[in-house]
Amino acid sequence: MGIKTILAGASGGSASGGALELGCRLAARFGAHLEAMHVRLDVGEVVMAAGAEGLAAAADLGWAEQTSGEVEAIAEATRVQFAAAAARHGLKLAKEPGGAAWHEETGDAAALVARRARFFDLVVLGRSDRVIDAPHTDAIEETLIRSGRPVLLAPAEAPGAIGESMAIAWNGSAEAVRAVAGALPLLRLAKKTVVITLGEEEGEGAEALRAYLGLHGIAATQRSVPAVAGERPGGQLLSAARDEGADLLVLGGYSHPPWREMLFGGATSEIVGRSLLPVLVAH
Repeated sequence: MGIKTILAGASGGSASGGALELGCRLAARFGAHLEAMHVRLDVGEVVMAAGAEGLAAAADLGWAEQTSGEVEAIAEATRVQFAAAAARHGLKLAKEPGGAAWHEETGDAAALVARRARFFDLVVLGRSDRVIDAPHTDAIEETLIRSGRPVLLAPAEAPGAIGESMAIAWNGSAEAVRAVAGALPLLRLAKKTVVITLGEEEGEGAEALRAYLGLHGIAATQRSVPAVAGERPGGQLLSAARDEGADLLVLGGYSHPPWREMLFGGATSEIVGRSLLPVLVAH
């Protein structure tokens, strides 16, 4: 199957630019329908919560009116940004299949994006510079865990190329299998694909993966990275991907529950938190 529908997160923050650019670029490449989703802050809920907490200043009518105006301005500026990105890539603004559509909701962005993402082949979410040291944002984690869809994490500034040279972080897990399946349409178009394994144990099955990819017309090489005591696995995988000249990393995400990833320094949290390289993740 190819990519027929793409959902791009349009948060309105510094993460929007990269997500919208890559979403439009991939929609043009695959002839896919693109939807940019913007979630507005629910000012009424904030006011009610502030009142319940006794925060009179936050519940003040003047504050609510000012905040509502700011929310409206952010939504409009982001919509204009999306329209410009769509025009650059020759996408027609239309809700019909094959067009580029704008969609707005109000409320909890993490929950709403995760719910809507279930009906798209690929989800593109941005990572802003302000969370570069954090393992994830709520929207990223919720969408990965709740939607069942592959998520492409875009840096704040979109790279010049994506999907021409791809790296697969392989450990034989079900999550890695699902990530590869989600990335197949991109892998078929890549000029270079390398399977990266870390340590002997996680390298098991790499040859079988290469054979599987070969049946899909994808000629992949393999790079084995020795596990080094004291070095974090995510950093080693990222370093190997950069050495191979990859412009996109495919990764199975959260093979352990997120709290275990946090406690034990799992590769997912580290890569999502550190990578300036676009990463396609599936759970």
